[in-house]
Amino acid sequence: MKKLLMASAATALIAGGALADGHATDVKIGVILGFTGPLESITPAMGAGAELAMAEVTESGMLLDGATVTSVRGDSTCIDSGAATAAAERLITSDGVNAIMGADCSGVTGAILQNVARPNGVVMISPSATSPGLSTAEDDGLFFRTAPSDARQGVIMTDILTDRGFTNVALTYTNNDYGKGLADAFQAAFEERGGTVTISAAHEDGKADYSAEVGALAAAGGEVLVVAGYVDQGGSGVIRAALDTGAFDTFYVPDGMVGEKLNENFGGEMNGSFGAYPGTDNAGAGKFVELAEAAGFDGTGAFAPESYDAAALIMLAMQAAGSADSADFKDHVFDVANAPGVEIMPGELGKALELLKAGEDIDYVGASAVELIGPGESAGNYQEVEFADGVYSTIGYR
Repeated sequence: MKKLLMASAATALIAGGALADGHATDVKIGVILGFTGPLESITPAMGAGAELAMAEVTESGMLLDGATVTSVRGDSTCIDSGAATAAAERLITSDGVNAIMGADCSGVTGAILQNVARPNGVVMISPSATSPGLSTAEDDGLFFRTAPSDARQGVIMTDILTDRGFTNVALTYTNNDYGKGLADAFQAAFEERGGTVTISAAHEDGKADYSAEVGALAAAGGEVLVVAGYVDQGGSGVIRAALDTGAFDTFYVPDGMVGEKLNENFGGEMNGSFGAYPGTDNAGAGKFVELAEAAGFDGTGAFAPESYDAAALIMLAMQAAGSADSADFKDHVFDVANAPGVEIMPGELGKALELLKAGEDIDYVGASAVELIGPGESAGNYQEVEFADGVYSTIGYR
């Protein structure tokens, strides 16, 4: 660790020289996401979203008097904290990144924060780490997220289920920080509302057969099976086993389960099921989808808008501080994210940078209606989805 700190100090000195007199030639932002692992079908659009914001800022020529922004990718794997920590160390010591956009899954995000970001004073903004435990983690003012905590998602899940008249559900969750945190938040909210969780059972990712898990869930009963898992791993495995055995035919899928892969895996077998993931119907969301389509990726994917916003906030805070040093710009993230100021939408990052250079205030609304609260996390909005004709579609917002 001492070697890591020394290397990072050297990197900081180099960066400081590059930024002397307010001029910068290159700003590097690490993009660390699970490009392999249980969310690998979702992360390509997330990475593309972050890099879209970087390209927009570079093209504007307005960041720190003409800095070029470069993305450096790292693979968090979503589930392997050792691999994620090593990837983050490389981003800082070898690649000299100024900040990190990520990570994605809650466990690896917490590991990177404590083992790499804090010791080296590097800002992290996660687009998708939702564990309530991150709300109270020691972070030295370095950690932010553009996705809401699962404490809020548990309430949203309860609202949707009770609005549909369901009062009795079975619950399974992936056995990690994300799954346990979401399961606990949902069960507390649902039972407070008078609902019954017949069973709350963990499942492990990467298994070939989930018939035993589904057998226990079926024995407990429930009108709906809530699957707080990962679409590319155990979550889909549980649903397949439940459908094949006839144990359940209606499912609630939260954020880690919503993706095109779900349509591919099950098609019409999911008809009648429903769920939600972060999203908003504000003007910025529509603009982001248009920009993403022009850039060749799907802007409606889970956490792609939040990834654009996370990268945007990093660069806007740099401009507000007049520095790409995390120690300087970490205290400006809240300033650029919240009112008062001129509202900024996707595609307007150059305008925002120009306003900040002139000393004006901005209120970054972005693609996900950003509003930071408490310890650097998003107030959050959700889009409700329903499955019909073999695909899911958005039917409302909460």
